[in-house]
Amino acid sequence: MAKAGQVEKSWHIVDASDEVLGRLASDIAVLLMGKHRPEYTPHVDCGDFVIVTNAEKVAMTGNKMGDRHYTWYTGYPGLRLESYGDRQERKPEDLIFHAVRRMLPKNKLARQMIKKLKIYSGAEHPHAAQNPQPMVRTGKKVV
Repeated sequence: MAKAGQVEKSWHIVDASDEVLGRLASDIAVLLMGKHRPEYTPHVDCGDFVIVTNAEKVAMTGNKMGDRHYTWYTGYPGLRLESYGDRQERKPEDLIFHAVRRMLPKNKLARQMIKKLKIYSGAEHPHAAQNPQPMVRTGKKVV
């Protein structure tokens, strides 16, 4: 069983260009939770840091970019709606952030996990000093 101060965290980098949003988000959530490690412990943050680049080029299958909507309440009567396509043009990082956040557990530990996710709309990122390794995807298993 892992202990909180003994887990060594590594850095992974993911290129989101032409990746399907849900499949990418589930692989990122596995890395953030630490389920890819043999010493995974549910009550300890065992996950790694994840850098996502090219967030504006993420894809969705079918017509989901136009058909699905984000909904939020403003405090005034009525709801606000914004399609996934409009959100991608305005805030491309939000698509990946919300998809990953909703795949994490709903507890205090998830707030620590989501802080390890760094998303950038372009190809450049300021984390070169951490020497991130590319995320390897072999079928359904993330290595």
